[in-house]
Amino acid sequence: MEFNEKLRELRKARSLTQEELAEALFVSRTAISKWESGRGYPNLDSLKEISGYFSVSLDELIGTEEILSAAEDEKKACMDHYLLLVCSTLDILSVLLLFLPVFGNGADAPASVPLFGITGLRPWIKNVFAAVIGVTALNGLCGVILSRFDKPVWHRHRLVTGMALSVAAAAVFILTRQPYAGILCLAALVVKGLWIGRGKVLS
Repeated sequence: MEFNEKLRELRKARSLTQEELAEALFVSRTAISKWESGRGYPNLDSLKEISGYFSVSLDELIGTEEILSAAEDEKKACMDHYLLLVCSTLDILSVLLLFLPVFGNGADAPASVPLFGITGLRPWIKNVFAAVIGVTALNGLCGVILSRFDKPVWHRHRLVTGMALSVAAAAVFILTRQPYAGILCLAALVVKGLWIGRGKVLS
C-alpha cells in the first residue's frame, strides 16, 4: 500500500476530515489533500508528526522508495525556495539604480549621476526609468512574500514577470543610451537566467 493510501486509511479510521487532520498536524488542508492524492510527500518533520499522531512507525507509514522520493521532493522544494529568494533579491536590488551614479547626463555634463540628478534628459524619460525600477523592485518584494506560500504557479508567474521586467529595463536603458544602467540590468538578467536554468523552477 502506498503512503497516500495509508494516510487516507488512517485518517478515515479515526473519522477525521482532511481539515481536522491538518489542524492536528499544524499543516494546511491543501497539504493533506496533496499527500492523500499522491501529488507529493510530507517533509521529515511532518512524517514524524503523522507517525506520532497515529502511533505507527515510519517504516509502517512509508516504504524505502517513498522515503527516497520524499527526500528528493524536499530537496527540490528547498532549492526552488532558495532560487526564488535569489531572483526576488536581485529584483529588489534594482532600487539601487535610483541612487547609484550610473546615468549619463548628456554631452555638456559627461559625469555619471544618480537618476534624480539627471538634467540632460526629458522629464518623462526619467519617469519611465523610475517606473521600470519601481515595478521591478515591487515584483521582487512580492516574490519574497509569496515565497512563504506553497504555490508553485504563483512562483512561476512571478519569475516570468521578473525576467520580463529585467528585459524591459535593459532595453529601455540601452535604447536611451544609458549603458551603465543597461549593463547592470543585463547582468541581473543573466544571473537570474542561470539560477532559474539550474533549478528548473519554471519547468
